[in-house]
Amino acid sequence: MYNECLTKEALEGFGDFKIGGQVIHTVKYAADLVLLAKEETVLQEMVDRLIEDGRCYGMKMNVEKTRVMRISRQPFAVKFTIDHKQLDNVESFKYLGSMLTNDGRCTCEIKPMIAMAKAAFNKKRALFTSTLDIKLRKKLVKCYIWSIALYGAKTWTLRAVDQKHLERFEMWCWR
Repeated sequence: MYNECLTKEALEGFGDFKIGGQVIHTVKYAADLVLLAKEETVLQEMVDRLIEDGRCYGMKMNVEKTRVMRISRQPFAVKFTIDHKQLDNVESFKYLGSMLTNDGRCTCEIKPMIAMAKAAFNKKRALFTSTLDIKLRKKLVKCYIWSIALYGAKTWTLRAVDQKHLERFEMWCWR
């Protein structure tokens, strides 16, 4: 409860990051907090305010576990400090099961999912190449194999190259 109240109070008045016309300050899950801002200076002000207001609640930010990442087509490191300590820049991190990268691309997630689906397909190859009706085999592939390949797809930003990986996998399934 403290965390929720603290965040709401500290970030009131901030808001230059919009999604679907609505200002978004944070993405939260349990004790994890992701702050969003378009400008580095705004983000620094948000963190400073969180730290300052946190002291009123007797809370302290764990600087040792805090990281910073700039997401951009041309990613570069940002200089960001908390209590005069320079934070580490990261190129990627896993959040709620999805890999977020500083270039916003998803190929690093798509390729392993396709590899896992291929392995599952190969384990059950006899089932998919049996004398079963083709319609039934297609349903089995969609249910069993594609559910593995597309796990996490709701968080992907597909580019043409990523779509080609998935299309090649589909052709591989039916070769």
